[in-house]
Amino acid sequence: MHSIGIIPARYASTRLPGKPLVDLAGKSMIQRVVEQARLAALDRVVVATDDQRILDHVLGFGGEAVLTRPDHPSGTDRVWEAYQQLGQPADCVVNIQGDEPFIQPAQINALIDLFADADTQIATLVKQVISQEELFSPHLPKVVLGAQREALYFSRHPIPYLRQYPSMSWLDHHRFLRHIGLYAYRPTVLQQLTRLAPDALELAESLEQLRWLAHGFRIRTAETDLATHGIDTPDDVQRALRQLQNEF
Repeated sequence: MHSIGIIPARYASTRLPGKPLVDLAGKSMIQRVVEQARLAALDRVVVATDDQRILDHVLGFGGEAVLTRPDHPSGTDRVWEAYQQLGQPADCVVNIQGDEPFIQPAQINALIDLFADADTQIATLVKQVISQEELFSPHLPKVVLGAQREALYFSRHPIPYLRQYPSMSWLDHHRFLRHIGLYAYRPTVLQQLTRLAPDALELAESLEQLRWLAHGFRIRTAETDLATHGIDTPDDVQRALRQLQNEF
């Protein structure tokens, strides 16, 4: 099984400009992501960026990076361009979020393992919802699965709707799952995904994966009990620093 991890990293960010280069206790965020990804069962880890500063920084700490177009509408498109530049075939390509410095190698490996089945097209992670805050947060998409643990639908609203119970007691009556935004794809499927037009469901929920489902692609899932902490704001940076301090 030959797998490549690609980390899309844009410089521009509305809430945190230059996010990949933010210092987290002596290392940049992108360096921490790269170091974590290198611990997984990946044959290669590459940063795909639109900015020369990020490219130079990654090369400076011994990482691998490629420069991609600045106008990609999504990280998926940036990952595909980077994969084409590499010129190296793979059984699966893992899209690793560049703003999750605490990503765990086991989470990446869980997705890679799903590609031992030749029928796997796309893979992603899910995690059990354990709090009311998680369940009702629109920033943490929820997902429902079919019998084969393939995603049926993703939503920013809690799904399914338990009509017979008050909403504040839903966690007592159903095992809800949230989506963790780590993806892996067959390269041939990844190419097809970049050619799809936005779908009405995707536009309604602002969730790219709904475009894939609407066009008939299958998304298999692996479950993790490991937490992830994306960094989008200065407050998130402070929380990450506190977590790093607790680890040392």
